[in-house]
Parts: sequence; C-alpha cells; structure tokens
Amino acid sequence: MAASSINDPFQNIRPYHDSEVSDALNRLIHDDELISVLTRYQFPRMASVFGWLLKPAVRIFLAQKTGEIETVQQFQTLIAGYMTKMIGRTTTRLSCSGIENLEQDEAYLFVSNHRDIAMDPAFVNWALYQNGFDTLRIAIGDNLLRKPYVSDLMRLNKSFIVNRSAKGREVLTALGQLSAYIDHSLVQDEASVWIAQREGRAKDGNDFTDPAILKMFYMTHRKQRSFSEFLERVKIVPVSISYEYDPCDRAKALELDSKSQGVKYEKSQFEDIDSIVTGITGNKGHVHVAFGDVITDKNTPEELAAEIDRQIIESYYLHPSNLLAAGVDVDNISDEQKALFAARTDGLPESAATILQQMYANPVLNKKKPQEAV
Repeated sequence: MAASSINDPFQNIRPYHDSEVSDALNRLIHDDELISVLTRYQFPRMASVFGWLLKPAVRIFLAQKTGEIETVQQFQTLIAGYMTKMIGRTTTRLSCSGIENLEQDEAYLFVSNHRDIAMDPAFVNWALYQNGFDTLRIAIGDNLLRKPYVSDLMRLNKSFIVNRSAKGREVLTALGQLSAYIDHSLVQDEASVWIAQREGRAKDGNDFTDPAILKMFYMTHRKQRSFSEFLERVKIVPVSISYEYDPCDRAKALELDSKSQGVKYEKSQFEDIDSIVTGITGNKGHVHVAFGDVITDKNTPEELAAEIDRQIIESYYLHPSNLLAAGVDVDNISDEQKALFAARTDGLPESAATILQQMYANPVLNKKKPQEAV
C-alpha cells in the first residue's frame, strides 16, 4: 500500500484510471443498494410490491449496458446518452455563451457558482463536450460519497474527492494534496477542472466566492511562484450557471425558513442523495451556462475572489422567473410564465414563500449593485 501511494500520491482522491473501470463496474452491478435505487427510479409504482421480481431484471440490464465498457471515455459516452434524454425531458432550452473565447487545446480551472449538486458540473461538461472540448475533472465533497456505489459512479465519471471530513492536522495535509492534484491535472495531464466557488450550494441565490478556496489553489505554488505567476499557470475561468427553475427550490426555502426561525436544521442521512435525484429529474426550464474570461492580473486571493464574483454576477442569465421575483420588466412576461412561477410557492408557509421569491430575485439585485455603486 505504501509503495503504491508513493507511485500514485493522489490514489485516494483521483478519478479512476481505465485499468480500474472493470472492477468498479463489477462492484456496481453487485451492489444491492444501487440496484434498489435504480429499480425505484425506473419503476416508482411497482418497486415496493414487485421489487423482488424487478431487481434481477435491472441487474441484468445494467450488466448488459456496461459489459463492453473498459475505459472512462466509454463510460462517459454511455452517460452522454442518458444526459441527452434528461436534457430533453427536464429543460425547455440549454444555451451557452463565452465558450468561443476558450481554446480547445488549453486546460482551464473553471470556478463556478453552485446551485445544484450534480447538474452544475454536468451542464458545464455538456457545453464543453458539445463544442469539441475534452470533459472535465470534477471536484466533489466526500460528504456526498458515504455510499460506496456513489463514490464509484462519481470517480468513473472523472470526479475527484475534496476531503471535507478531515480534522485537526489532517486538514492541512488534505488541502495540500488537493492543491497539488489540481495543479497536476492542469499542467501535467492538461485536463480541465471544475470546482464550486464555495463549499455548499448558494441556497439563497447569492453567488459569492470564498477566498479560502483560492488560497487552497495557491498552497502548492506559494514557495515556487508569486500569486500572479500562479494565475498565469492555472488559467482560472469563472462560470455562471442559471436555471429558470431550481428543482430543489422548495426544499431550500423550507430549510432556510427553519434556520431563520431559530430551529436547528438536522440534515437527514441521505438528504444530499435525494437532492441529487431531484436536481437530475426535476423541471429546470431554460438553463444557461456562461463562460467568463481567463483571469491573469490579480495579486491576492481577495482580489481574485472579487473578480470571479464580478464575472459570475455580470454574466448570470436572468430568466423570467428572476425578473418576476424582483418585479423587473414584468409587463413583458407572459401570463403562462407568471402562472408557472407563482406555482413554485403553492402550499408553502408565507415565510418560506417569501424566501423562495428572494432566492430568485437576488441575482437581479446583485447585478444592480455595481451599477448603483458607480
């Protein structure tokens, strides 16, 4: 084990290599919990009564679908087929801007706003894939990987692990390893990386970067190069993802409402997994992915954070849902769109409904702030 760690210092956090794909797929096929989840997803009404009959069929189907897969690229090609269907079923439109300013043969560090656990990097990946770019390596917190099958699926799909559960002295070691791995991906492997601008989703609709994330990027560089030289090396590009409708908006509003009333919010054991499923399967309306410009001229993490925020807020695509929530240009919005947005708050307590509306309004208000300051 020690020898293997020396030869592969990122073994415990990196995505799987092609040589590991077959074993990971074999584990997935024999994971009873995954088979149960897939059965419930595919047959929601029949799974509870006929699960004993359906599960073997689902296992056989999964084995057939993955039987010829030996590489990560082949696995991602399989996923791309399901992604196409998901986009068709859950979005009215998927658009993209700014990608024409990126070079296909460059590796970028994409720092993105964060609204949805799985779909944020998935939509960025899809936009790149459709425009002839290689797929990303995706940073994902270990809090989402409590289930072995989730960890296998994520690492098969080029995700690497951010060790958020580290304590005490382990924290610096984990951050140093993560910083080194991101640099290794960008420079040695020439592979682009996606990471959220802060830990956790922006449940209130305010997209702001945590400078601590940027300090982590710099950890492995600080003894070798200045902050500006580090920026030249890693090519940070802000990305702004906007959803016309957030499938998890009601759950977020109820959580924020509980906290605002001083009620301690206890996250259920598999709440993150439920949020992933809801985000994938729920109606999203129009989704827009906006790629910003490479940042090269900042001298501190705080300056860099401010520039990332500026680009993300400025390029955030405002949907009718955002404009309605903020009371802006409402006369130009159709009655149908007004009714669809009003339905988002049906049955919510008034306080939670107010929070949900504010969640959609904040991107509009944040865009206005720099203009008002000038």
